[in-house]
Amino acid sequence: MTNADREQRPSSCDYDAELRRHDDVLRRAGDLRFHDRILDIGCGSGHTTRQAARTARAGSALGVDISASAIDRARELADRLPNVTFEQADAQVHRFPHEYFDVAISRFGTMFFGDPAAAFANIGRALRPDGRLVMLVWQAGERNEWDVAIRRALGEPRAAAAPPPAGPDPFSLADPMAVLDLLDGAGFADISFTDVREPVYYGPDPDTALDWVRGFTCTANALGRLGPADAAHAIARLRTELAAHRDEDGVRFDSRAWIVSARRARAGNHGARTPLRS
Repeated sequence: MTNADREQRPSSCDYDAELRRHDDVLRRAGDLRFHDRILDIGCGSGHTTRQAARTARAGSALGVDISASAIDRARELADRLPNVTFEQADAQVHRFPHEYFDVAISRFGTMFFGDPAAAFANIGRALRPDGRLVMLVWQAGERNEWDVAIRRALGEPRAAAAPPPAGPDPFSLADPMAVLDLLDGAGFADISFTDVREPVYYGPDPDTALDWVRGFTCTANALGRLGPADAAHAIARLRTELAAHRDEDGVRFDSRAWIVSARRARAGNHGARTPLRS
């Protein structure tokens, strides 16, 4: 992951390269300060945690992820940053320091909780009163060109009224009204949603993109339901779809996300539920 911490065009693809345009969105929305103590939920290999630590030079940044291999990699990459730490932890149940953090951030790391109500309540307890939550989550699958195109190529179009898929669902926090209720119940106030439209990057060429996309859970599940011949045809269609989305910067797809911002309410004061913003 040689380009994870550089502002340049990636020559291959990994999760940080895919979401490089979203990093700026999260950084602006987070509005981190010099002395902030920051919690990064679902930090992966720690790219966003390291960015936060560089901003909060007199504060600190803790990145947590359920994946042990991701945390091992995050620690390797952060050995020169004195104010960043990483822990393998499940944010639903981990005993964070009580009322310690100023800001909790997440770049698409909060959609996979088995018990989201418990998770957000636990995160809220880790924030000081009036501490902020700022997270990126995907909007509905049908609003994301990457999901529509991949499912179309694999012969699995997503219907807007279809039930959520079995297993991890990247769109579990797509419905603003459901998220409002969830965060309100977890003790958050001043909850707002800002529309984010930035492309995702899948690599410099269709072959790299195909290798990356075949690692997606939705792709693997769809191919696993097909016989060998049908799977081969589906992969060929998928490569054609990826090639059609190649431009001078590589293979890119439109995407839609929400920046969800909220504040931990003081006792007895849940504040306002803010309308959507474009």
